[in-house]
Amino acid sequence: MADDAGRSRLGRGLAALIGDVGDEVGAVERARGQRLAPVEFLRPNARNPRKSFDEAELDDLAQSIRERGIIQPILVRNMPGLLDVFEIIAGERRWRAAQRAGLHEVPVILVEANDKDALEIAIVENVQRADLNALEEAAGYEQLMGEFGYTQLDLSKVIGKSRSHVANTLRLMKLPDPVRKSVAEGQLSAGHARALLALPDPEGAARRIIAEGLTVRDVERMAHEPAGGALKPTAARAKAEKDPDTRALEQALEDVLGLKVDIAHRSDGGGQLSIRYTTLDQLDGLCRRLKS
Repeated sequence: MADDAGRSRLGRGLAALIGDVGDEVGAVERARGQRLAPVEFLRPNARNPRKSFDEAELDDLAQSIRERGIIQPILVRNMPGLLDVFEIIAGERRWRAAQRAGLHEVPVILVEANDKDALEIAIVENVQRADLNALEEAAGYEQLMGEFGYTQLDLSKVIGKSRSHVANTLRLMKLPDPVRKSVAEGQLSAGHARALLALPDPEGAARRIIAEGLTVRDVERMAHEPAGGALKPTAARAKAEKDPDTRALEQALEDVLGLKVDIAHRSDGGGQLSIRYTTLDQLDGLCRRLKS
């Protein structure tokens, strides 16, 4: 019971520590106060679920920091036995970009956090900003479950996503290493990865997706085709293939929502956005996110 209460309190306080989009300055002011710390006194957290940092994005952020500074401070905690040396809990990308921008000091907020709290905050901060690829997110969930006894329900409450999203994300860790590598490198989307779980040879299917540029729906249809057979074009596919921008937008929304999305444009500029769910849990999770 005490553990559940601690998780609940931490979950409610995360928004104040991390800062919501559109209210970053206010969130910082409500937190425990900030200070400036030399960039060389900060250390990355080896437990940070985010492992990859896009070089172009770091350059863009560095340019923004040169022009506007760091709007949201970096969340840190003391490193045991090291005076004035801090471990980053949330904000490693800002710290890396600040160094590229030539900053000597960065704003930080010092908080007290144990390993469990620090990992939870890091995961939530990255998930809220969509900074993690699907496998990094899954690995972070596994850490919280394996090391600190979290259940999928605990995670769904803290992360702010449906339990089905957590379960589907965790299933990605069952994919073969080469497939996971392709997801991490951006060759396959999270939607592709989830669809591959239903196939007997996900590694071979992944190579086919990359080579042929198959969509998520193509992969779902592969589960019903004879082994090694060719995809049969559906009437809709034969009639009109969607443009790449529309398909990319559908997949981006699917990755965020964890649900199937269909966008149908009309010639008059209007259209229809359809979101499909298969369980009431998925519908409930979608409604909560839309209300918030």
